[in-house]
Formats: sequence, C-alpha cells, structure tokens
Amino acid sequence: MALKLLQVTAPIAAETTVRKLAEKEGVIAFYKECETDDDHAVFSFLTDAANRQALVDTLQEMTSLSPKFRVNILPVDTTIPEAGSAITADTREELNAKMAKGALLDFNYMLLTFLSTLVALIGLLQDNIAVVIGAMVIAPFLGPNLAFAFGTSLGDKPLMVDAFKTGTVGVGFACFTAALFGYFWPAVPASEELIARTTIGLDGVALAVASGVAGVLSLTSGLSMTLVGVMVAVAILPPAVTFGFMAGAGEFKLAYGALLMVSVNIVCVNLSGLMVFLAKGITPRRWFERRMAKPFVLGGIVIWSILLVLLIVAIRLPLA
Repeated sequence: MALKLLQVTAPIAAETTVRKLAEKEGVIAFYKECETDDDHAVFSFLTDAANRQALVDTLQEMTSLSPKFRVNILPVDTTIPEAGSAITADTREELNAKMAKGALLDFNYMLLTFLSTLVALIGLLQDNIAVVIGAMVIAPFLGPNLAFAFGTSLGDKPLMVDAFKTGTVGVGFACFTAALFGYFWPAVPASEELIARTTIGLDGVALAVASGVAGVLSLTSGLSMTLVGVMVAVAILPPAVTFGFMAGAGEFKLAYGALLMVSVNIVCVNLSGLMVFLAKGITPRRWFERRMAKPFVLGGIVIWSILLVLLIVAIRLPLA
C-alpha cells in the first residue's frame, strides 16, 4: 500500500522536534490531532513508501522521551487530492509483525497442516491435480520459510528459532501423517501425480527459487501473498506427503527421491528469500545491530549454498 498514516503519541514538549522532523523527511501532510490529559499530544504523518522507513527509524530514536511514546502505522486506501508515488512497500517493523505471525506454531497451523496433508494425499492417490492444488491453497508453509529468511537477514535469533521450529514441526507432521496412510494403504497406486514427486530435476530447483523470490517481493511490496503461498506449497507439500507415504509403504527408493525434492525446495526457498531480502535492503536499524547480524547473514548464505550443492550432487548420483 503506497500511502500510510503514522499516528505518533509524544510529549507536548517535543512538538517542535516532531514538526521539524516532518519537514526534514518531506512527508505528504502533517498535523497535530489533539492533546491528551497527561501532557502528551497525538500527531499524524501522511507518508508514502519513499520516506516512510527513514521517518519510522528516526521516530524510534525518540522513544526515550516518554514511556507513553508510541507510533501506530495505519493503512490509507486513498486521499483526495491524490498524493505520493505508486510505489508500495512495508516498513521493517510491519514486515517483522507479519513474520512473527507466520512463525507462530499454534493449533490453527497444525490443523491447516493436517487438512492440507489429507487433501494432498487424496489428490495424489487419486491422480487428481485439482484436489492437489486445493491442498496447496490451505497449506501454511509460506510463513515459517519466509520468517526464517527474514530473521536471518536481521540477525533475529528468536525469530529464526521460532520459524525453524514451526517449519520443521509442520513438514515433519505432514510426513508422519502421510507415512501412517502409506503403512496401512494396501498398495502404491499407479498415480502419475504421486510418481512425479519422486524425481527432481533442474526445473524443480527453478520452481523453488521462483517461489522464494516471489514470496519476498510480494511481502516487501505489501501485496497479497495468497498465490505466492500456493507456489511455496507446490514446492514443499506434495513431495513431503509423497515422501511420507512412500516411506510408510516401504518404497524407500521412491521415498528417497521425494525426500531429495522436498529438501532441495526448502533450501532454494530459504536461500532465494534471504538473497532478495538483502537486495531489498532489509537490515537492522542500528549500526551495531547490522554488525551483529552480519555473521547470521553470511552464515545463512554459506550454509544454504553448501546444502544446495550437496543436494544437487546427490540428485546426479544414482541410488544403488
């Protein structure tokens, strides 16, 4: 969303500073809304994407002025007359709030994982691509993968841990559920959709890379990520379900191929996501935070790259 309203609650004594800040950052409109009973006032800044992040960063330096200091970021659908550029982008703080939700491991996440796994199994076993697509619409795997890449770009260890835990539990639960079905299923059906997930080529790698790039671009632009979530689910859910089903059915050679596919896809989504976050300039606010985040960023790039190379080698080597 191009235009957003920053509602700032600050001490009345800081009004001059706040007004100078509005002039310095070149906001579209600035006005004082009201004064409160506790010697504070509410100020509003109408901003576009071009100056919003710099303004938010500067405002955060003023939090020490009062324990009641607060910045609220509100969406603006339109303004008359028209103002601002057509560029859409979210601030680091807005992205962080979205990522925290995506990394949340709760009942809804587990329920969506179970339902999407069940629907994907039905589609794969019946060789019904429409049902498989339906499963990918409700699969919740976009959030933890992008949250991990985002946390890595900021050196946010708690977010990385939460995202890793949520992603691992989700994929693991999908594989376990599918393995139970595979164990009790009479025989592996002759399903093209199922067998197709037991081999991977460079086209699968390209799909995963495109999913990660599209996910971050949609996220940082403030656009809907529903379709991108489907893309990530395409890369992760069907091969994860296939791996679990084949392992449960005792078809370990086919399960190995599916495991390679889901592993390559997860690595590519995270690596491409991290690279795009860096290209978009998503970094910590303070210089010392950027310095502390550097080992996480470099380590993430190196580890994901090494894993990708090893997986490509494993793909090229035939399984005896």
